[in-house]
Amino acid sequence: MRFWSSFLSTTAGGRCVAAEYIKFGGLEAYQQFKQELLSEINVLLAAQGIGAIDGLFELVGEYVNLEYPMPSGEKVKLLNDKNIYLGAQIEFADLGICYGVVADTGFILICSYSVNGSEPELIVYKKR
Repeated sequence: MRFWSSFLSTTAGGRCVAAEYIKFGGLEAYQQFKQELLSEINVLLAAQGIGAIDGLFELVGEYVNLEYPMPSGEKVKLLNDKNIYLGAQIEFADLGICYGVVADTGFILICSYSVNGSEPELIVYKKR
C-alpha cells in the first residue's frame, strides 16, 4: 500500500486526493471519504434532474479539465491538469450528451458536454 500511495501522489506531478487520504488515514478513511462524497454528489445530481452515479474513479486532471465558456465570452479551465481527482461520467449516447462529475476535498464540479467532449457547459461548481 505504501508504494501505491507514493505512486499516485507522483504520477501526474500534482496533488492526488486518493494518495493524501491513504497516506494520512489509510485505505479505510479513503473509502469512507469516497462514499460520503458520492452521497453528496448524488444529491446535487438529483437536484439537477440527472441520474445518480454508482462510484467515483481516480481521473488525471488533463483528461477532465475542459474549457468552460463564461458570460464574458472568455473560456476558462477550472482544474489543474496535473492533479488527480475523483469523478465519473453519465453518458446519454442516443442524445449525444454526457454529464461529468469531478471532485476533491475542496469542490464538486458537474458539467455537460457532447459525447466527443466538445461544447462543455458548467452546471454546478460547489465549494465544500
